Amino acid sequence: MVRKVIIDFDGTLTAEENQAAELQRRSLNTLSQMMSVPLAELEQAYDETRKNLLSQPHRYWWEVNGLIASYCDEGAFILNTTTMQNMLRDNKGYHHKIGNVFDDPEYDPVIDCINYLFHHHTAEIPPEFRESTSATLTNLIRDERFLPLILTNSLGNKVTRQLSQLDLEREIHVLGDTRQYDMDPEWQGPLPIYADEPVKKWIADELHSIDLRRKVYYQALLEAQSDGSTLAVVADTLSLPGALPMQMGIPFFLLETSYTPDWSIMAVNNHPFGYMLKDLTQLPAKLNRLP
Repeated sequence: MVRKVIIDFDGTLTAEENQAAELQRRSLNTLSQMMSVPLAELEQAYDETRKNLLSQPHRYWWEVNGLIASYCDEGAFILNTTTMQNMLRDNKGYHHKIGNVFDDPEYDPVIDCINYLFHHHTAEIPPEFRESTSATLTNLIRDERFLPLILTNSLGNKVTRQLSQLDLEREIHVLGDTRQYDMDPEWQGPLPIYADEPVKKWIADELHSIDLRRKVYYQALLEAQSDGSTLAVVADTLSLPGALPMQMGIPFFLLETSYTPDWSIMAVNNHPFGYMLKDLTQLPAKLNRLP
């Protein structure tokens, strides 16, 4: 049976650490126009908020529907998203202005705003692929034992268009709009293979507990398995794409980057279904060694 290798796009195939500053710049410019607030004021508020978050990163997170979607230090784009979220929520004036702009929110005005900023501006910024991306995807495409799939919270057509720049031998299917961040407090959580009842949280360490109530993502993983395929998931962050599959007994490979926090590395290394990658080029060989 073919193993489907689900690979996160932003930060895993791309060097998002080199793109985060441009995303920040474009997002703050858009916010300045949306709220009629001077850009210099927003830049100062952003810098102060970011400094505060990084002083105690375990106390600050991307929050959706009242639950922790990801800790602020898990990714370069995640840090930008969390900084924007806290900056807009903590300032009553900013919060009010954003509420007037996003007056019919899907989640809440702030979350809808930062989702808009992320998806709109990452679609504008040309992807900077990691040096090993093309070779790694080519190796997986050529190996009949594996079927690579690209995972993204963005719409699939955006990522398909960006992947076309790699000039691969064939188009890779994209699992778009999987919403790993979509937290559902009403859902009881997944049923891990080694538990008798659903589990809502995984305690990664004494400072970090990762909420597993990600029903949309869970259903996407079940759908990928529905034809009898085995899975593996590859990503640059733990909470959003990694914790849930590991608790389901799906091997997860965390790509170590310049922004990967030590606590994530330790948590993955200590999990029976967790594996570390120093570079994407290691992936095919490590997949070969999976049971």
